[in-house]
Amino acid sequence: MMKQEFTVTVYTENQIGLLNRIAIMFSRRKINIESLNTSPSEIEGIHRFTIVINEVEEVVKKLARQIEKQVEVLKAYYNTNDEIVWQELALYKVPTDEIAEKVKVERLLREYGARAVVIRKDYTVFETTGQREEINKLIAVLEPFGLIEFVRSARVAIIKASSGFHSKLKEFEKKEPGEEVIENEYLGKGDQVFTM
Repeated sequence: MMKQEFTVTVYTENQIGLLNRIAIMFSRRKINIESLNTSPSEIEGIHRFTIVINEVEEVVKKLARQIEKQVEVLKAYYNTNDEIVWQELALYKVPTDEIAEKVKVERLLREYGARAVVIRKDYTVFETTGQREEINKLIAVLEPFGLIEFVRSARVAIIKASSGFHSKLKEFEKKEPGEEVIENEYLGKGDQVFTM
């Protein structure tokens, strides 16, 4: 079986220490995390982890099941790149005089879908979003002009085939409603309830 890139999406309650426990699951299996993003989800109080790894599907499937066994984890999905819509954001810092003298900046921005977010005398910062290959192309273009600094965000991804975890959660709540507490149910029946 060939290793390929998988995106693991985990819906969790927002608990201190959970990120550490999930990261340990990867390191125990000697799986390198390429990218990790955590953010609030569309459901209040529920967070979403987006983790990118290179691995064989069998290992990823077992890993997703293991992650789901964590008490605070509601659901873990794994997907190939074809099954998701994903983007990353990148910032590039270059010397302003170099870029202004030697490059048609407007053409550069149009061609790579970039925009200038900060222009100072000493440096200019460009921002772009896209897939990793697109982002890396702009690095190669800017390097000859003295690329000072580059940073890329973790992946954000949406599963194409999913109707969303929110609807799954609502379905689950319909099937298994929480126990309704009836106040004062045992009032006046203490001798029956607490007999030893």
